[in-house]
Amino acid sequence: MNLLLIFAITQLFEFIFCKPNVLFIIVDDLRPNLGCYDYGNAVTPNIDKLSSKSFLFYNAFCQQSLCAPSRNSFLTSRRPDSVQLYDLNSYYWREKSGNFTTLPQHFKENGYYTYAIGKVFHPSLTSNSSDDMPYSWSKKPFHPKTEIYKNANVCVNSNGMLSKNLLCPVRVFDQPGGTLPDLESLRSVLDFLKFQKNYVKDRPYFLAVGFHKPHIPYKFPEQFLNFHPIFKVNLPSNRRRPYSLPNVAWNPWIDIRNREDVKKLNISIPFGNMPDHYSRRIIQHYNAAVTYIDDLIGNILKAVEGTDTITVLTSDHGVSLGEHGEYSKYSNFDVSTRVPLIIHAPNLSSTGVIIEKLVELVDLFPTLVDLTRVSPSLTTCSNEDKSEKLCTEGRSLVPIMEKALQKKPVDGKKAVFSQYPRPGDFPSVIPNSDEPEMADIKIMGYSVRTKTHRFTQWVEFNITNFKPNWLKIYGTELYDHTIDLHENMNLIDRKELSSVAKNLRKILISGWRYA
Repeated sequence: MNLLLIFAITQLFEFIFCKPNVLFIIVDDLRPNLGCYDYGNAVTPNIDKLSSKSFLFYNAFCQQSLCAPSRNSFLTSRRPDSVQLYDLNSYYWREKSGNFTTLPQHFKENGYYTYAIGKVFHPSLTSNSSDDMPYSWSKKPFHPKTEIYKNANVCVNSNGMLSKNLLCPVRVFDQPGGTLPDLESLRSVLDFLKFQKNYVKDRPYFLAVGFHKPHIPYKFPEQFLNFHPIFKVNLPSNRRRPYSLPNVAWNPWIDIRNREDVKKLNISIPFGNMPDHYSRRIIQHYNAAVTYIDDLIGNILKAVEGTDTITVLTSDHGVSLGEHGEYSKYSNFDVSTRVPLIIHAPNLSSTGVIIEKLVELVDLFPTLVDLTRVSPSLTTCSNEDKSEKLCTEGRSLVPIMEKALQKKPVDGKKAVFSQYPRPGDFPSVIPNSDEPEMADIKIMGYSVRTKTHRFTQWVEFNITNFKPNWLKIYGTELYDHTIDLHENMNLIDRKELSSVAKNLRKILISGWRYA
């Protein structure tokens, strides 16, 4: 037989029978409030168990702390300025900015069955109101029927009336449909996995699962509050707005203020403080929602146990729970941009490996390509050629993972990058400075995070050509992590640090290609 034919048959056999499945779990608004990330008040036994046999990336960062821009960024491995998406109501990347190949699309085009359950792409105009069908998925994505009640009057007040609260523990059987969206998603996931196990033997799958909680409102089965008694809740020490914070950097957490229970607190806009007693309850309910999701994830992990399945668990961004006096995302602080990232690769590691090097969510696409060998490694996107459909603005993490296993020195990134838009230099409700519409964006806050510092500069931004004007500056922040882990002290006015600031600004303007 012709040697080339034998080789081709061998390669085909290897793909059909040896390619691992991929389980990609995205938890909405999940900061590293997990036991495996040393968070003392966590009750997350299932995620912790997963981490004990996985690679845990301790310093992973998103590219924008808002759902749709972040998801479109890591699902295309392009940064927000390439995708040209910064809000929840625009659609550019298929029609205008490049028609980029997505992570699930690439697996679909290379023989995988791809399916989405729950919130993977943001289910809105940002994914063409179709979750990027038919490009990314082999079958129409599943969305829970009870999603329509996510902001409905279903939260019970002390007087027995129903309203739209921030804090919303519920009795599941009393809810519309007698269930909750994430419970519906779990059922769909288990049905899919059971079908794959029993009936599909010859085709690997890429299954993306998006859980809604702990995104607000904090609606979850009430019994999960029992894991988090209020007396155990610790308040952040930096729960007031830093005096040195530029006005443009502040987000007034408008979505939180619009909840009925928070409205009753009568907190002034934009700089009013949340009362400590309510801050404590917010943290309690957030942690309870995380424990709820951990319980659901445990059911999924049990279903894939013992199978050749690469499992990724991450979030689209973090969230502030009182740090800096803020209670939402919408910023460039660590609490909003840092996310958990856990990768379980059965054939690579059976014990937990902690990696402290800086990594980014745009690194996920090239990493999964290399772990599965679904195709040759992705090339780095050209700075000039905007027509490239398949390339990466990240970097595969596999070399880092292999060196960490061998206990060899790891060469990671020197810096990682995030950004956030604003409609003006002072917090506003109209236009919404937390979630500005595309047409309202006038300023972009670009941020670079190194091992020792975070440097952020808020500059004029042209929404027509998607370019910053680095000469028009509205605010600058400099935080030194060697003395200020929580980013409380903006040191930009310290003359002795001017050379540090100058160097970080140079890195920021040069961008990710040179970090």
